[in-house]
Amino acid sequence: MNDPVVDALSAFFRPRLTAGDRVCVALSGGRDSVVLLHALARLRKSMILPFPLSALHVHHGLSPKAGAWAEFCRDFCEGLGVPMTVSRVDVPRDSGEGIEGAARRARYAAFAASKTDWLVLGHHQDDQAETVFLNLLRGAGVAGLAGMPVERFARLASSGTRSPVFARPLLDLPRAVIESYADRENLSWIDDESNEDTRFRRNFLRRVIVPRLETSFPGTRKSLARAAKHFAESAALLDELAGMDREKLLSASGRVSVAGLKRLSPPRVKNLLRFLWKSAGFSAPDARWIDEAIRQLATASAETCVSTADGELRVYRDELYVLPVLPHHANPLDTPAECFLKSGEAGEGISWAGGVIRLVSTRGAGIRRNSIEEGNAVFQTLQEGERLKIHPARPRKSLGKLFQEAGIPPWERKRLPCLRIRGKLAWIGGVGVAVEFSCAAGEEGIMPFWAP
Repeated sequence: MNDPVVDALSAFFRPRLTAGDRVCVALSGGRDSVVLLHALARLRKSMILPFPLSALHVHHGLSPKAGAWAEFCRDFCEGLGVPMTVSRVDVPRDSGEGIEGAARRARYAAFAASKTDWLVLGHHQDDQAETVFLNLLRGAGVAGLAGMPVERFARLASSGTRSPVFARPLLDLPRAVIESYADRENLSWIDDESNEDTRFRRNFLRRVIVPRLETSFPGTRKSLARAAKHFAESAALLDELAGMDREKLLSASGRVSVAGLKRLSPPRVKNLLRFLWKSAGFSAPDARWIDEAIRQLATASAETCVSTADGELRVYRDELYVLPVLPHHANPLDTPAECFLKSGEAGEGISWAGGVIRLVSTRGAGIRRNSIEEGNAVFQTLQEGERLKIHPARPRKSLGKLFQEAGIPPWERKRLPCLRIRGKLAWIGGVGVAVEFSCAAGEEGIMPFWAP
């Protein structure tokens, strides 16, 4: 189409889009996102493979003009015939990340939850240069200096949902090209007053430092963006090395062995820990976190716990556990869940302590169905000192002994669900069914499963 913006979008999406793929633009209302949506709307009309196009506007509520910005975006989308969704987010002001960091985290969480295949962002070459410079001043490593990736899968807090791909198809274009498109197409956009405030670090770099560098080092932005690609290649090699180290150190249960980890050189340990953290969908940890993790792993025990805002690194039986931050409330439910299981209800799920209890119909295994239907079946938390007999030829055992035999880590034990029938302990998640409630051969039953 002889337009650098549309041509860049076409070159990006033609080899990637498949039939039915949905494309959603993160529309702030600023010039870059307005140009991106406008150009994609043009491209959609011209492509042999049309794609469903939509927009998502994140309402942070930080500016008194936020409502007007949302209305501007609605009007703009209506003019293009593009459906738009507004996502309101709460930005904590005391998170320790600062307003910029907290707003970014909230914004990207909304992006990740969007029901689309491609979530497209309007970042360009100048944005990439600023990101690399900012990360360099923060003392970032190779991954940080790689800047923003052209595409990556979104990180989702919840499981079972397909994650969209975050895409930045304009990352090789300088800001001047975006500005020319906006002028040529006579577009209007929002100017966020906070973008002028040089108290914010990125604005200070953009409006004060980088322009001064350009006077003595012409092409600074382009050079920094090119350096980001070199760092991205190095980061990919480090990830490849970490993946190889991980495979060598996997135990039979599929977790990394702590003893094996200690045999690696310190730089490789750091590299592997970062890799495990990012592979779990968490934001890359900083150097202080890595150093503390290594210090604790030197004398690792079941009490080891190093955490970030996203997750926790724990150890049990010489194995590493990389987990989302666990709920710390004592009782997973406000009140016990009364569960009267009737015929045909076994497929229902019950929320419990960050997971779900699923009930499966069985025959010759699990809990006798008639024992449940005869009296109240209530899911509750466990009490200290309880005992359970799960094998007819073995004695009743304490919870501690049963947990050890089942290999249940200490941090999981307090939130395990149990099922009581007429006040008697009938089942413990991850442990098993009490003998007195077990199904006989051929008898109809119910088997609860808890997935944390």
